[in-house]
Amino acid sequence: MTGSVTGAEDPEDPPSFRLAYVPGVTPAKWVRIWRERLPAVPLDLVPVPAAGAADVLRDGGADAGFLRLPADRTDLHAIPLYTETTVVVVPKDHVVTAADEVAPGDLADEIVLHPLDDTLAWEGLPGQPAKERPATTADAVELVAAGVGLLVVPQSLARLHHRRDLTYRPLTDAPQSRVALSWREDATTDLVEQFIGIVRGRTVNSTRGRPAPAPAPAPAKDKRGDAKGGTRRAPAAGKQAGKPARTTTGKTAGRAAGKTAGKNPRGGSGGTRGGKRGRPRRRS
Repeated sequence: MTGSVTGAEDPEDPPSFRLAYVPGVTPAKWVRIWRERLPAVPLDLVPVPAAGAADVLRDGGADAGFLRLPADRTDLHAIPLYTETTVVVVPKDHVVTAADEVAPGDLADEIVLHPLDDTLAWEGLPGQPAKERPATTADAVELVAAGVGLLVVPQSLARLHHRRDLTYRPLTDAPQSRVALSWREDATTDLVEQFIGIVRGRTVNSTRGRPAPAPAPAPAKDKRGDAKGGTRRAPAAGKQAGKPARTTTGKTAGRAAGKTAGKNPRGGSGGTRGGKRGRPRRRS
């Protein structure tokens, strides 16, 4: 038994993580993320039958596992992840394949197989019961292919036991199977928490379980609105002398030009009127 199950790690044994899973569940995505984030911690997959998954966890045969609900959850934590569509598996040439989905009443005259490892909580199985119950879902699929009867299962199991001569259709108003991540109540180790975070989509930098850092206090401001100790703004252009720069308008510019052009070079204040004054004529 590894330290990840008991909580007491042997320094001579490297840490490891054992993950159980029932038929139809595909943990490949989560296993890939685990190996990217924790390359030094091996993850071992433990396939288990649906009926015995809870016992494997209770007995310490795995650190955590994917099981189907409803199940005996005594001494176990469980996080429901998703609910599967329930389907009826039929031969490809069966009459029900003409419909997009099937109601339980449509199977009233059909023999519906009920394997011993069925995970659906039936109050009343639709159709006619077979003389014997198949031992496993895989055996029941073979009987459907032989034309003995039909089979109602979660969709993932129909895909798992796919055959070219069989197909399936959704069955309405039927019990559904929920897939959950489960582990022992007394064995919530750091590695289990790591895997829970992966399944729930937490990022590698998630702060769950650690107090969030307090936000930095905002800098105090003086009466002018500037942060204390900060650099004052440079005055805008035209305001460096404390007054706005005077702008010459078109009218003012015209007056200035006129005064300059009419100024007497001898120091007079005004210019000649009526144009240039000619040379005085001699008197004869």
